[in-house]
This record gives sequence, structure tokens and C-alpha cells, in this order.
Amino acid sequence: MIDYELLNAIPPDCSYDEWLKVGMALKHEGATCDVWDRWSSGGSKYKQGECSSKWKSFKRDEVTGGTLFHIAMQYGYESKRTEEQYDIHNLLLEENIIDPSFVSTERIPQVPANYDPKGEMIEYFRTLFQDDEFVGYCLSFYKDKDGAYKPAQTQWRRTAGDIINKLRTSSIENAIGTTDQQVGAYVRFNPLDGKGENNINVTRWKHCLIESDTDSIEKQYAMFKAMNLPITFLIHSGGKSLHAIVKVDAENAQQYRQRVRELYEFCKKSGLTPDEQDKNESRFSRLPGVKRGDNWQYIVERNIGAESYDAWIEWRQNQADDLPPDTCLADVWDNMPPLKDELIPGVLRVGHKMLLAGPSKAGKSFLLINLVISIAEGIDWLGMACKQGRVCYVNLELDAASCFDRFKTIYNKRHLKPKHLKNIDIWNLRGRAAPMNRLAPILINRFKNKNYLAIIIDPIYKVITGDENNATEMSEFCSYFDQVATEMSVSVIYCHHHSKGAGGKYANAADRSSGSGVFARDPDAILDLRELNVDGLTDKYKSQHPDSAEVLTGWELNGTLREFAPMQTRRIWFDYPIHVPDDQNFLAVANYSDSGASGRGIGGGQKEKSDWFSVVGDMLEIVSMSGDTAVTIEHVGIKEGNAKRTFTKETDYEVATVNAEKLVHRRNEDVIVYMGEKYERKRSGNISKWEPVTGYETLYR
Repeated sequence: MIDYELLNAIPPDCSYDEWLKVGMALKHEGATCDVWDRWSSGGSKYKQGECSSKWKSFKRDEVTGGTLFHIAMQYGYESKRTEEQYDIHNLLLEENIIDPSFVSTERIPQVPANYDPKGEMIEYFRTLFQDDEFVGYCLSFYKDKDGAYKPAQTQWRRTAGDIINKLRTSSIENAIGTTDQQVGAYVRFNPLDGKGENNINVTRWKHCLIESDTDSIEKQYAMFKAMNLPITFLIHSGGKSLHAIVKVDAENAQQYRQRVRELYEFCKKSGLTPDEQDKNESRFSRLPGVKRGDNWQYIVERNIGAESYDAWIEWRQNQADDLPPDTCLADVWDNMPPLKDELIPGVLRVGHKMLLAGPSKAGKSFLLINLVISIAEGIDWLGMACKQGRVCYVNLELDAASCFDRFKTIYNKRHLKPKHLKNIDIWNLRGRAAPMNRLAPILINRFKNKNYLAIIIDPIYKVITGDENNATEMSEFCSYFDQVATEMSVSVIYCHHHSKGAGGKYANAADRSSGSGVFARDPDAILDLRELNVDGLTDKYKSQHPDSAEVLTGWELNGTLREFAPMQTRRIWFDYPIHVPDDQNFLAVANYSDSGASGRGIGGGQKEKSDWFSVVGDMLEIVSMSGDTAVTIEHVGIKEGNAKRTFTKETDYEVATVNAEKLVHRRNEDVIVYMGEKYERKRSGNISKWEPVTGYETLYR
């Protein structure tokens, strides 16, 4: 298993090309952008937001984990694995790190009243060495110029069998020599070849030493047990630390060092800071059965934690498995768990997900705010009764004042008394939105104790992570809705726009949302709006509703439901600012306002050029809210090879190459803004070069 040393072996201030390849490799292997961003933040070149910007443009098959391995090797990383054997998923395994704040101190076992130092010393040598293996130890010391004790005379020509036999028949002093009562005694925990006592003289790489004195000895004891390290002996040093003799079971020195690095990295990330000088295989540790001043060097624990190094690795991997156990149907057949309450009867249960989709100008935000009010007040929404409770509306598009005003306007239009305003929380994030992978944990931590029935996110294009046309990336994106729904036991409701002309192209309502078909398969309920032609019908409605809006539109609401029987199609009016059921059936004769041609669904066919231009226009309008005037070609779903023939001189858009990235902007612009950075075109004949403009202040800063 490769540890974090692989990524850490590459300096964040590496070349720009290497930095990009690291990001591409991480994405290919299934990592999130946060991993790349955290690593990049350690360098002097780090710019906040740059990783997330680049991440969206990466394709999963561009660069693999093997490239990351190759770059690390160039910076001196050593591993016995080949590029093909390297598995970056192990590198990114973080879930199994111990949180030290949850580990309390624990009283350590004391020296027993009938303590047998000679017997303990014999046990130590018999466990760690074979009879014919040479042992290195030190009993005499000198003080250096800083007053620290250093080994003076060391022994490495005696076998373990010889020492054990002498201990059985005589005293410790006769068996190994006189120990220093003030300093104690040292021993090398790996066997030697009898020719020396350095790393090259080690013959078996069985154990390593882990020692830390940054915490109390009681905390060290608890941490060693919590980390489940494969410890053969845990030895009290006679001072302020414990020495863990940890099984490594390496085949050679190279594997030993790799495994020791992994153990040390795990300890550091778990909150125990090991002494880095203890890593080498010929290191001295404390010999049990010897006094150090007034205290014994003694064995505190034997064979604790995992049985072996491989067992510990398996344990680490299992810690990341937080999936629930399987259930035998027979166990619940006679006592079925209760179904969750219906938030919208026949449509959506509490804790499930719902997507509201429709074209622009359908009034989707008004419809969702109306739903918020209906849940808070416990009243009908489009003729469907709602369960009453608390709800949070995450507003990503409107400024706060406009959002509050919209709520009040809808209350007034519905002639409702605001009896339960305390059931409504509004989180205004316009200009402050974060990608969903960052927003989800913030939502959970901030609102987990609010007891909401629903969280409504409006709209989702503001928080999309990745390319909305990429099924894999959208599956990951939608998983964050699952996380919020599961962790908070709330319904997650969100809205998304149709692709251009989707109403007429796709007969199936679930296929009309822009982007990947994941949007059609992920939610538990999809409500879709399709516009109706109301020519000649509005006067009938106005005659029955004298306070109606001047401009009326008609809509058909279709449902695609996972949990319930098919939903009956409803026709509704958008009587600004509310949608109301067509109780008089005036819309029964209305035809669809779009073409009725059939299609293959999301991503099923090629877009016409006019469709691409509409998408580009929409995206440029969206990013303009934060001051940008350009988007990547990948963000609008266009492959690099198709860019030139898509954006010809006859179109309203052109492509700029900025920092090796292809950006779409409006034609003939000589200044563009992307991710808060301003760039100016420098022309030389028919060649354009884009250069950054310094000192530019944007909404990103």
C-alpha cells in the first residue's frame, strides 16, 4: 500500500505542467478536487479557486495515476511497486485516521510487586531474535557538549542464544554486563550479522520503533491502543515516553522504509507525533529489565493491536468501510420498518430527493418559494396537501432583499396570514456560493439540529461540481444531495433548467433537464414543467380571477416518481407570482407551445449549432453575476477538437487560449475576465495573445 509520501514527494511548487498532471491524475483515480487543492495550498504559487477552475476542464482519461507515480519518482520517491501496480485509492484513504480528541488518557499498568527483570529480559530476547542471531546493545554512555547522553561502548558480536543461556544461569550483570543506573540500557530490536551495527548489518527487518514524548505517557498509551498498531512489545522507557516495538515484517530494507513511512504518516495524521530519528532499522530502543534512575524500563503490554502488519493494513482499509450491514428479508418480514412520512402526498417522502425542472421563465423559483410557504403553513401546494414543518430555502440567485420581498409577495397573492414564519429559514448565498462538495458538509454542520423537513436549493447550476454533461461527474455531484438527505433526515429539493428546445424534443419529461441523464435517474421524484399555448384562453381565466396578472402563461406539470404510482398530469396557470391549478379546465384544450418532435433524451444525440450558442449565452449570463465574461469550452460541453468549426467567424462567439486553457467569450472583446482574473488581448498581425492585467479587483477578492 502506498501512503501519502507519494503525493508529498512532489513539491506543490513544481512546474505548471507537472502541477496540472497531478490534478488530472487525481481526478482520473476518483479523488475529489479538495485533495488537489489541499496539496497545492502548501506551495507559494497557490491561488484560491484555481484548482476548482482547472478541475472542471479535466477529462478522466487524460492522465492516469501512473503519471503521478512517475512524477514522484522524478523527485526522488522510492518504491518497489511499478507504475502499473500503483493504486492511488490507497493513497487517498483518509477516513480511517484516528481523531485524538476522542481518545482519552488511560492509566498504564505499573511494575508488578513480584517483578522479575531477568525473566522479562529473557522474554524480550526470545521473542525478537532467533538463537543464532546477533544482538546489538549498549550499557555505557558519555555526555556530549550539550549534556545529552550518547552510547559509548556497544556490543554486537553476541548471539541471542548465548545471552539467554547466561541469563538463565547467572545474574544480569554476569550475562550482559553492568548497566548504567542513571541512563539505563539500550538494545537494537532487529538482528545483526555480527560484523557491525549499522543499517547494512541488519539481517531481518522484522520490527520498527515508534516513540513520542509530546503527550503525557497516559495519552501515549491510549493512542497506541486506539491506532491498533501491530505492537509486539510496548516498553516503558523509564522516562516520559513509551517505546512501541511494531511489527513491520518487511522482506528487505526498501520495503522496510516504505512501511515505516506509512506507519509514521498514519501516527502523525492520527495525532501522535513520532520521533523521526527513530525510523532506521538499526535504531536503539530501551532494554526491559533495567533501571533508569529510580524507574524501571519494563514491558507495559505484549502483543497488542493487529496480529501482523498485513492485518493492520486490512484493518485500516476496513475502517473506511462505513457502509451499513446487509439485512436478511426474513428478519424484517413480520416487523417491517415504518415508511417515512409523505411530505407531498403521493409524490415525495421526507428524506427523499425531488427535482423541479423547466425552461427559463417558467417561474421555477416562484414555484419553489410557494412550496416553502405551503410546507411551513401546512397547506396545499398546487392542490396537493403538504406536511407541516420547518424548511430551509437556500437562495443562490437573488439578492437578499429581493428574496425576502418575493416571499412576502407570494404570501399576499395567496391571501395568507403568515402564522408560521418561524418555520422558514432563508440562507442567502448569492455571490458566496460554494461547490456542492464543500456546501454539503457546511449545510450538515450548520443546520443538523434545526429539525427541517426539507432543504430547497435554488438553483443547482450555482453549485454544480464538474461537467453537467459528464455522467460520472454528475453522479458524484448528486451524491452530495444523498449525503445531506441522509445525514439530516430531510427532503432535498432542487431545481434545474431544461436544455434548449428540450420540451418538444423529448417526450419523456425526465429527459428534458440540461446535462447528463443522471438528472433523470437520480431523484426520487421529478416534476417537470412544459409550456402550453394559451392564445385565446387567458380571457376566460381573467373573467374568473379579476385580480390576475396582466400576462398569464400556462403549463403542464408531469411527474416521474420512484416511490409512488404514476402521477396524474396537472395543468396550471402561472398567475404571477404564483402557480395555480386550472380548476376550470380552461387549459384542457391547450396544445404545447413547443415542437412535438421526438428525440433520444439527454446526451442521446448531437446538438445543433444554435443549441450550442444558446448554452454559451446562458452560461455567460450566469458567470456575469460574479464578474466573469468567459467560460471554458468544456463547461459548455464542447470538445477541443470541435471548437474551431463550432465558433466560426460568422458566429457571435470566439475562443481564446489563456494559460493553455480554451475559453469562450463574445466576439471582438479585447478584454475578458475568467475566475476573477482579467486578461487583455495583444494583437500581432493575425495572432492574438492574452496577457494578465495586474491590480484588477473582482468579486473573488
